[in-house]
Amino acid sequence: MNERLHSVLAQRGVSPESLAEACAVDPKTVGRWLGGRVPHPRHRFSVARHLRVEETFLWPGRALRGGRPGRDPGGSEILGTYQNRASVPRETWLALLQGAQRQVDVLIFSGTFFAQTNPHVTRMLAERAAAGVRVRLCFGDPRGRAVATRGREEGIGDTLAAKIRASLTYYRPLLSEAGCEVRLHDTTLYNSLFRYDDDLMVNPHVWGQPASANPLFHLRRADATGWFDNYAQSFDAVWAGARPWRPDHEGTAAHGQD
Repeated sequence: MNERLHSVLAQRGVSPESLAEACAVDPKTVGRWLGGRVPHPRHRFSVARHLRVEETFLWPGRALRGGRPGRDPGGSEILGTYQNRASVPRETWLALLQGAQRQVDVLIFSGTFFAQTNPHVTRMLAERAAAGVRVRLCFGDPRGRAVATRGREEGIGDTLAAKIRASLTYYRPLLSEAGCEVRLHDTTLYNSLFRYDDDLMVNPHVWGQPASANPLFHLRRADATGWFDNYAQSFDAVWAGARPWRPDHEGTAAHGQD
């Protein structure tokens, strides 16, 4: 049984009959997909587009649109694009985190959504670290100039710094976990980055708009000369210049809030 397809249909409120109509197939065919049969590539693409989810989430390890696994026929590293970060299904974030085997890297300003859309994110990160995954979380320095500038650009002033302090409270338990590090950066961010092994979610920043309202694209590493490595190297550069988070010296909020 394809549990992921069942789950997405339920969450989207789409019946098997409606999906069959959208994909121009018999409802019995959708029933076989739900039972575990893998659709033809063109139908996988139609299902993913109609349900607003990636093919690789519904059918992990399968080729995209007839191309190589994890790459489109043109050899691009782009697996999928989203109109805004808020439209990325929660299941996609969970699957990426749960599937990480080597590293999880996050580069953001506040990232309040990261914990609030998944109340178990701290426990899950700790579990991945216990399994040998390197976890690196890099937040904006609430006392830094970059955060002050970004707050002014978004028209929210000091609210961004307050959101960072609130967001950090979720991650205090990770400081005692081997393999987990939390740092603060004072760098202009052109993108928020979320890396899970060879998968990378890139959330470009549009001037004056919150990151949640900006587009997001999903990359999968193809080779050392592609987009993926350029973004990964930018994370490493920011990480190298960031300072360790020491909550007892930061004046961090006592309770998380949005």
